[in-house]
Amino acid sequence: MLPIGLNHMTVPCLSARDMLDMAVSLGCTGVELRNDLGRPLFDGEDAAEFGNAAKQAGIKIFALAEVKAFNANPLDNRDAATALIKTAASCGAEGVALIPLVADTMISRADQRNALREALDVLQPILTDHRMVGLIEPLGFVQSSLRHKDDVVAVLDAMGRPDCFEMIHDTFHHHLAGDTTIYPDLTALVHISGVTDQRPNTDQMTDAHRVLVDENDRLGNIAQLRSFQAVGFTGPASFEAFAPEIHDMTDPATALAGSIAFITSQLTETSAGAA
Repeated sequence: MLPIGLNHMTVPCLSARDMLDMAVSLGCTGVELRNDLGRPLFDGEDAAEFGNAAKQAGIKIFALAEVKAFNANPLDNRDAATALIKTAASCGAEGVALIPLVADTMISRADQRNALREALDVLQPILTDHRMVGLIEPLGFVQSSLRHKDDVVAVLDAMGRPDCFEMIHDTFHHHLAGDTTIYPDLTALVHISGVTDQRPNTDQMTDAHRVLVDENDRLGNIAQLRSFQAVGFTGPASFEAFAPEIHDMTDPATALAGSIAFITSQLTETSAGAA
């Protein structure tokens, strides 16, 4: 079974400390904190203090999110990126999430690669100086300015695969992009969420459809996780659900425990069958 993580987006009504406590109670190995919840990171607590609390609780900080639209005007965004990277280093996070721009129009894949390379050239020395990893997360929306993992890999290969860059595999965006290949050797963590609503077509799915993973999931989360497990991937699968009904849950711990139990049972059955 893959380690389990908890992204603060799944339980945004909880304080950072309460989210940390929930992660412990659920048996998670790590958490992800965010700067897009309408309040300061760590709810204003000092980054180093929060990092020490997480360490004492036996919880890793997988990532801080996010450097938003990192591939658009990277020189103009350098100061904001540097600030988040420094905060990540202070709290002991393993990486910072690099989230591409979702544009108003479709962008050619050649232009997507060029913009990515330009942004990574700007970020590489900053990440290296702070011994931090930039976690590139392609978004599968049609108008995403970085949609496919193949393009990320092509750019990283051309750069010699710098140690300061890895990817986030998001099961929702993998489905939306129609991608079929996984890159476990370049993947630091997997974001998991499900879509159970039968009404939207794939190109109509939005973040608001993203719920917890259960037997009604349409995204193939279990198949994707099995693919990672089959090649010996040991990174975490971190819950990242955006749907309002998930954010409004009165007992999120019980719901998350149920989803974890479902995923665990499915992956354990696969392991037993392989044996």
